[in-house]
Amino acid sequence: MMKMTRIVFCTVALSLLLAGAVTQAAQVTGTVTNKTTGKPAAGDAVVLVDVQAGMGEVAKATTDAGGHYKLTKPGQSNYLVRVTHQGATYFIGAPEGGVAGDVAVYDVSAKVDGVLIDEDVIGIVESVNGQLRIVERYAVRNSSMPPRTQWSPRSFEIVLPEDAVVEGASAQRPGASSLPTTMKLDPAGPKGHYSFNFPIQPDDGEKPTLFQIEYMLPYGGKFTFHPQVTIPARTVWVMMPKSMSFTAGAGSTFISAPQEGLPTYVAKSAAPGKPLEFTVSGTGSIPRDEGGGQGQQADSGQEAGGPGTQPGGGMANPINTPDPLSKYKWWILSGILLLLAVAAGFLLRKPAASAKSLEQRYHDGYLVASTIVFIGTIVKFLSLSIGAIIVITVLVGAHNETYLEIGITTGVLLALSGFAIGVLISAQGQIMQSMIDTAINTSPLIDAAEKARIIGIAVPNRETPHTNG
Repeated sequence: MMKMTRIVFCTVALSLLLAGAVTQAAQVTGTVTNKTTGKPAAGDAVVLVDVQAGMGEVAKATTDAGGHYKLTKPGQSNYLVRVTHQGATYFIGAPEGGVAGDVAVYDVSAKVDGVLIDEDVIGIVESVNGQLRIVERYAVRNSSMPPRTQWSPRSFEIVLPEDAVVEGASAQRPGASSLPTTMKLDPAGPKGHYSFNFPIQPDDGEKPTLFQIEYMLPYGGKFTFHPQVTIPARTVWVMMPKSMSFTAGAGSTFISAPQEGLPTYVAKSAAPGKPLEFTVSGTGSIPRDEGGGQGQQADSGQEAGGPGTQPGGGMANPINTPDPLSKYKWWILSGILLLLAVAAGFLLRKPAASAKSLEQRYHDGYLVASTIVFIGTIVKFLSLSIGAIIVITVLVGAHNETYLEIGITTGVLLALSGFAIGVLISAQGQIMQSMIDTAINTSPLIDAAEKARIIGIAVPNRETPHTNG
């Protein structure tokens, strides 16, 4: 009986430890549901893409009749699950810890009722060397019923001043876990007319689809804008430096509405063909510490996504463990604190510069995030190793069944709980990396080349029916 019990416990313990070890190549499973019809989406292509490898495809699957799919992560990285339905693509962050990666998709139409511009924010960032630098951002809502995605080669059309030189464009899907995608604007008719080849999905709660364009204009100290919207717009905002002047044109309805301590003007209920003329004069620039204001304004106050809406949540605090593990908890906590202390010493080994550049701050942020991920990996490895040593030691040296059961239980619980702590630590680092990626991609203070250099990955230039979005 003693021998049989030992064999059973050995098998169970080693199986659990092995299961924890192979999570480095864990499976991602989920269900794809067509929210337009309310039915499973069968036959859709599902791809696991590696964000840190330039959105490279690392695993593929096709949904079955019930909309189910299964993918295998090849290792530790930042992964996204991409589903293609009727040519349009949908993304979620690849879940951790066995959480289901369910994806909602929608039927596609070239034009959808219920699509309008919630906010068009024209941010006059600075006047420099005879030019105006403009960052314009659109928050586009899709409240179609039943919900459908508006998508075509000209999903969203915009009109810029004829002399505008576009320096960069991006688009971002609704949802807390979405990140901006660098785009290439397509000319759409007369000079200054462009279009985004990007799906406008139904809103995710209060989250709309976002479009951003950066462009330069020749400037001799005064310039008259003639904004045009191609679909109805609830509000059109103009934000500018304090040292510049604003004059509304004939027929326009701009009123003063200061935001973030900057001169800001708003016109409501704009429509195609309705006058929106205004003139700016003078010189100046929006200070860096206030430059994020107009980007946040595009998210319309309570709709703006803050740090609390970023990916990574969902795991609860570990439950209380049985008494056999309690005598080891201080060793675990001491080890984690030691690792954190070593990491802090590494990060603080040099005195901080009194005035770091914006790029250096981003690099420092990436270093901190990578260190946190590394600490989590060490915690996972040590937990599995120590748990395995305890189990093996007990199996070899236990003299009675009671000690055998207590020892194996202790080893297994230590390994699994420590591994869970490591997953949580690594997840915080990955969340931080994603937040820094978002901050870089949406910053109006650095150009596209600088963004690419800081992030260090190749970003897709455009989205087509068969490429990443």
